[in-house]
Amino acid sequence: MNEEDVISIVSKKAKLIRHEKGYTQEKMAEVLGISKKTLVQIEKDRTPASWTCVVAICALFGDSEVIQAALGEEPLEVIETMVHGRVDRPKEKTLGGKVWWKQMKNEKGFVLQQNVISKHYRIIDMDHYRWFSSFEKDETFMYFDELLKNHPINPPFCRGRS
Repeated sequence: MNEEDVISIVSKKAKLIRHEKGYTQEKMAEVLGISKKTLVQIEKDRTPASWTCVVAICALFGDSEVIQAALGEEPLEVIETMVHGRVDRPKEKTLGGKVWWKQMKNEKGFVLQQNVISKHYRIIDMDHYRWFSSFEKDETFMYFDELLKNHPINPPFCRGRS
C-alpha cells in the first residue's frame, strides 16, 4: 500500500464516511477545510482528495467503520507509518489487534503483528502499546529481535503479567 492507494481508497469512501457521520456536504467540507464544490468533485469520483484532505479524514474520522474496513482499525497509524517509513518509539495504546491484525510472533511481552489490509507490521507490548511500525518485514523482525535482547522477560510496562 502506498500514498496513491490510500488517496484512492479514502477518496472513494468519502461520501460513505460523510453519510455514516450524518454530515451534510456543507458540514463535511467545513470540517475538512475544503470547499463544498471540491467535496462534490471527490464524492462523484471526478477528482481524488488531496493528501492533506486524506490525512484529515483519517485523523478526524478514524473511528468510522467505513474507513476502518478500508484501512484497518487504526487508519492514522497507516498514514504515520507511510509518511515516516517507520515508527520506532512507544506510542499510544492500541486495541490489541483482535480484528485487523495477524499475529506473527509473541515473545517476552512483545507481539509482532501484520495488518491484514494495509500489510504493514507493528510491534506492541502486552498492554497493547505500540512500539514500532513499518512496511518493511525484515526491518520489523530485526527490531523485534532487538527488543527481546534489550528488555527483561517481564518488562515493567507489562502490568498484569506475573
